[in-house]
Amino acid sequence: MTNSRISGFYNMTLEERRAKIMEALSTESGAAPVHETLFPFSKGSLPTDIATHMIENVIGTYDLPLGIGINFVVNGRDVLVPMVIEEPSVVAGASFMAKLARAGGGFIAETTEPLMIGQLQVLEIEDLHEAARNVLEQKSELLEYVDHAESSLKSRGGGARDLEVRVFEASPIGGFLVVHLIYDVRDAMGANAVNTACERLAPRVEAITGGKVHLRILSNLADRRIARARCTIPLNELAFGDFSGEEVRDGIIAAYAFAAVDPYRAATHNKGIMNGVDAVVIATGNDWRAIEAGAHAYAARSGKYTSLSTWNKDANGNLAGTLEMPMAVGIVGGATKVHPVAQAAVKLMGVKTASELGEI
Repeated sequence: MTNSRISGFYNMTLEERRAKIMEALSTESGAAPVHETLFPFSKGSLPTDIATHMIENVIGTYDLPLGIGINFVVNGRDVLVPMVIEEPSVVAGASFMAKLARAGGGFIAETTEPLMIGQLQVLEIEDLHEAARNVLEQKSELLEYVDHAESSLKSRGGGARDLEVRVFEASPIGGFLVVHLIYDVRDAMGANAVNTACERLAPRVEAITGGKVHLRILSNLADRRIARARCTIPLNELAFGDFSGEEVRDGIIAAYAFAAVDPYRAATHNKGIMNGVDAVVIATGNDWRAIEAGAHAYAARSGKYTSLSTWNKDANGNLAGTLEMPMAVGIVGGATKVHPVAQAAVKLMGVKTASELGEI
């Protein structure tokens, strides 16, 4: 059991904060104290021998501050949220908003199935529509062929789920076909598995279409793998100083309305959202560039770039917020598997699946 409501956390020393986190993780009656060695959050926690196997041309490591978002309740469970970021006020702002949302029951979140999209670009086709029909007619055989190869994801219940075909009749190089492989990646981010599956599929697609497969790669617009969250902030929690709860509520809704209609404001509005999201993605060793790319593409899915979140007034006059965006994060593989702090961050949150991490 964890208690994320830690009063006065901001004013504690670093040593006191670490001790408080250990205490918060040991709040279950009769539980043995959690030892700090289980959570290597001290300076130099990424050994250079690990770093040299993560990327090329390593000469050292680069430290960023690791903070803890407190006060969070997600789906009825207290969560301490590790956040890695260099910008002041983000951790404090997130923790303060979590405190306000906590008064309304915290955050309710859900995720869809962990489905990623692999793309195969097929060039040099004489009849695009006939080629598309031929691929779809053999969809079952193609999916079975992809799944025939053994993989760690398949053993965990993942694998190919569907096949789609898109026809682009005009482009700077003329017409071409794009085949989408829909792939269940379970608790992985999924890039390696999807790319491998696309490579396996390419010769078969070429044989069916008579064309040439050029790119065969994962898409970072993971719009089949969505996370949604919502919260309700009681009106009385919003009042401060000379401002009434109604004034603060309406001010937040007006700011959201600005972002909803103006892409210049929406870019800054969504950057603020990504301040919090990226910080957790980085802390857990996930690919924050992929999350950023997917989020902003999703914000423009209607043809106009707009806000990822919504704010409005509910039937009782409280402030109600929602957020929906692609969330392709994993808890196995990649940096999450080898970086000791990333492993500790996942453990600290008590998540057992990639879906749970996506919800947080």
